[in-house]
Amino acid sequence: MKIVQADEVEWRRGLQHRGGTFHYRHLVNGEPGTLGNFQFNIGQLEGDFASPRHRHNFDQFRFQLEGTVNFDRNGKLSAGMLGYFPEGAAYGPQSSEGHSVTAVLQFGSASGSGYLSREEVEEGTHALKKIGTFKDGIFRRNDDQEGRRNLDGYQAIWEHINNRRMEYPKPRYRDPIMVDPANYDWRPVAGMPGVAEKALGTFTERQCAAALIELKRGATYRAGGRSVHLVLSGSGIAHDAGYRRHTTLHLDDGETADIVARDESEIVRFVLPDLADLPAHQPVRVEAAE
Repeated sequence: MKIVQADEVEWRRGLQHRGGTFHYRHLVNGEPGTLGNFQFNIGQLEGDFASPRHRHNFDQFRFQLEGTVNFDRNGKLSAGMLGYFPEGAAYGPQSSEGHSVTAVLQFGSASGSGYLSREEVEEGTHALKKIGTFKDGIFRRNDDQEGRRNLDGYQAIWEHINNRRMEYPKPRYRDPIMVDPANYDWRPVAGMPGVAEKALGTFTERQCAAALIELKRGATYRAGGRSVHLVLSGSGIAHDAGYRRHTTLHLDDGETADIVARDESEIVRFVLPDLADLPAHQPVRVEAAE
């Protein structure tokens, strides 16, 4: 179990392989090198940020905290909305409509392709800058270097770290799914007086999911399962630590934590996928990389 107070984590410059200004607070992560590795950040975009239409070999949940992010043909994420971005499905181009803040969970999912750690991404970015340039989200290899000229920035990093060509999994969903929780009803959680839930969606055969949890003052919510929780509002006690806005709680398999609300609270809960029966080197159903 891990509890992190987001306001105690420094902002860092990131996404150097994209275009424009991006800063992030890194909150929790999984175990690098495993199929179930993940990373959870709060990211801050400015109006000059741009990312081309692209896709990944991992899944993403995005919860919009402030402002609006535009994904062109795939729609917009405004404050309070959730986006599920499945592996293999193209999205974007992406831009920020002025200042915006988004909670982003990226994780290895159903294909068994895993997820690069932030240290690996930084290492790959630094190495590739010696043989080419990143511009507008694309890596352009220098003319005197062997290899494909232009690649998506993350794909170039992934191929450098893994020393092989990336093979994209066939998408289980054609497009990202944009969810507006304002159109959902709260439902009581059995056995937990004063606790209600908006179940926002469960995805793929590996059962990753997202939900909003509401706690009335004095209510206790028992969190469990392999999951990440982000406090959106309110205060109280999570396990043995105080919580406040943007406190983050990560639970692994078999762990539980009681969250007791001092004030009325709202929490977004992300359930990580069940990959327990995937072999370490999962053969994925693939299509040629672009």
